[in-house]
This record gives sequence, structure tokens and C-alpha cells, in this order.
Amino acid sequence: MRSSLALIFASVISSAAAAGSLGFALGDKRSDGSCKGQDDYEADFKALSAQTDARIVRTYAAAECNSSMNVLPAAKATGFQVVLGVWPDSDESFALDKAALIKYAPKYKDQVYAITVGSESMYRGTFTGTELLSRIQEIKKAVPGFKIGTADSWNKFQDGTADAVIKGGVDIILCNAFSYWQGQAISNATGSFFDDIKQAFGHIQAISGSNDAIEMWVGETGWTTAGNKYGDAVPSVSNAATFFKQGVCGLIEWGFNVFFFEAFDEPWKPVATGQDGTVADETHWGAMTVDRKAKYAIKC
Repeated sequence: MRSSLALIFASVISSAAAAGSLGFALGDKRSDGSCKGQDDYEADFKALSAQTDARIVRTYAAAECNSSMNVLPAAKATGFQVVLGVWPDSDESFALDKAALIKYAPKYKDQVYAITVGSESMYRGTFTGTELLSRIQEIKKAVPGFKIGTADSWNKFQDGTADAVIKGGVDIILCNAFSYWQGQAISNATGSFFDDIKQAFGHIQAISGSNDAIEMWVGETGWTTAGNKYGDAVPSVSNAATFFKQGVCGLIEWGFNVFFFEAFDEPWKPVATGQDGTVADETHWGAMTVDRKAKYAIKC
């Protein structure tokens, strides 16, 4: 494992000598689609503490389900940190999330690890890099003193789409990379994942002119345990366990930080359609079930 990683990341200079950090993407709804409260988040964090190495999570919209009001005190009570999200895709959601940050983030400075403005908004074509940067800068002014950045698909950081963001003074970037949604067989999934991240991180470093000016994380990666086959990617607990051990833990071992998508199954999610036209089940991506039981070994 280490020899293959060394070859793939030979051109990406990492300043990290120690192992990286594991985090989890965390939804703001219960299994029935109702909003989580503080007690729910505390139960989530206790389950993560008991069954994983993680002490950090990322969320997606600071105002949705009053998530900031509930997740931050829960994080304080359980020793976690949170990357809060801003959903900038509409003026309404952006304004609501901005207001939530202004109200809650300063009260929980130790719990707010960073703030990400946008989640794959360049990938969806909602914003150009320049347009997204403008919203990032607005949040920087609204809540000074926090690390601010964005999260997007790895290829948007690799192909130049995000160059304005990279050059614009962001503090942190989260790169999403799913071998599963690229239709990769499990035998090639880890290599494909490593190559995606190598390309994205390498381009960020080249454009920023520094190896460590911008903090880089894998923002999302994972493997579903149920659903339809997607290309050569086959959902199963066994394949998810393999990808977690080889892909996620492999990258962490080399000093890279990874958010796994996601902590718990979300059966409330509606059926989606993948790029190849097949049904894309997003309800079984959790490393744990809805009752917070690990499906496979999730410690690196």
C-alpha cells in the first residue's frame, strides 16, 4: 500500500509528517426526514467517538434545520469540531446561512474548525470560480477570524475552473472524489481515488504557488453498501469496507485529511439519477446504520 501511494503522490509535496485526520459528513435530519436537535447530534458524536478515530464533522447549510444552533453546543459537549457549510446557490439560502454564522459562530470559536461556502456549486455550473469567490469574500467579511473556503468536485480544482478561488485568498479547500460515481471496479477504486486527489492537490499547489498556503482536505469520498450497480462499481458492505481500509485509511496514513461521506445512512433521501441514467441510491452511504451501528471496521 505505501509503495503505491508513494508513486502516486511523488509529485505532490505534502508538509504533513504525521497521520492525517479522519472526519465525517453529517446530515441534519433524522431517518424520517425531521430535523435533528441537540440531543441527536450529541448521540451522533458519541457514536463516532466510540467507533471511529474522528473528532470532526462537516455540514452543508448553517441555517437549515437550525443546524448551527444545535450542532455547535453538541460539539462543545462532546469534544468535536465542525466545518460549517454555507449554501450559496440561492440568495435566500445564502442570506439565511450568513445570518446563522454571524449569530452562532462567534459563540463557539473553539468548535468551528472552518466554514465552506458552496458544495459542488462549480461542478453543477451554478457559479464560475470568480462568482463563487465573491460569495466567499462576503462571508470572510461577515465572520472574520475563521478559516473560510469551499468544497467542490476534484476535477473543478484540477481543470482550472476554480483557479480564481485558489488565487483569491481562501484558507481551506475540500476536494470531493468518488471512484464509485466514476464507475470504477473495487479493484481499481483506490488507485483512481488517489490519482484524482493527486491531480487536484497538485494543481492547487501549483496555482497558489505554495505547498501549504491553502489547507487541503478530501471533502467527500465513500462507497455505498446497497443499491444498483453503477458502471463497474458494485455496492456492498465488503466493497465499502475495502475502500475505507485501502482508500481512506491509506490516504490518512500518508498525512492527508479525509472527510468520509457519510457518517450515517439517510433513508429519507429521495431517489436520484446518476449521470449514466441509472438510479443513484443515496440512502445507504453511511459508515453506520441509522441506529448508529458500524457496518464494518471504521478506525484507521
